[in-house]
Amino acid sequence: MTEEDGVLTLRFDRPEVFNALSGEMVLGVCEALERANSRDDVRVVVLTGSGPAFSTGADIGGDDAAQRFDVRALDVANRMIRAIVECHKPVIAGVNGVAAGVGLSAALACDLAVATESASFLLAFARVGLMPDGGASATVAAAIGRPRAMRMAMLAEPLSAPDAHAAGLISHLAADADYQAELASVVKRVRHGAPLGLTATKRAINQASLAALEPALEYERDTQTMLLRTADVAEGMAAFSQKRHPRFCGE
Repeated sequence: MTEEDGVLTLRFDRPEVFNALSGEMVLGVCEALERANSRDDVRVVVLTGSGPAFSTGADIGGDDAAQRFDVRALDVANRMIRAIVECHKPVIAGVNGVAAGVGLSAALACDLAVATESASFLLAFARVGLMPDGGASATVAAAIGRPRAMRMAMLAEPLSAPDAHAAGLISHLAADADYQAELASVVKRVRHGAPLGLTATKRAINQASLAALEPALEYERDTQTMLLRTADVAEGMAAFSQKRHPRFCGE
């Protein structure tokens, strides 16, 4: 976390695992966003990643991954999504690399997203027998429509940054060499905007376009909790750890 000239930068910082999200990391983001609501010195928040990735989502590495995940992990992830959407300050995603799983959910919850040309976007849940969470079932469809959302979610196909920009999934696209300058330019423009007007704009557009977000978060929480108990998810996570194709059986 860094602060400079009214900009609060929150950085996913586990580059050795492509910023796979730990509970501690997510909780830190939640608390910083929630504190920002009452801070007059913060005009804009930037959420970004270290190294080659924005975030690859939940950390499902290791042989005990299926045992480590339960409703508590979903609750802290949902708290992060709500903290981003409900933050009184504009929140900008600096998508410096791949955004996958709940990492993608976090990027899409932001008000603007500036991505490198080499970044990619992936709902990888189907690969391990899960469903999208972090509100992605609402935010992806709201951004790019039901057919493309189904394709991303059911086939777990990555979307390149240029395609994501063309489809309306992200607001800004920059060549890798120009990314930092583009992100800084967008942040500067927002930082100099009228704070009350920007907050009102954020709330109005979110109310109009994300009415399904809260029901989606609750449905995802309940259904994902059930899926986490299935043999298919245990197999999917084991296959991921062992770098092989899963053998799903519908149990």
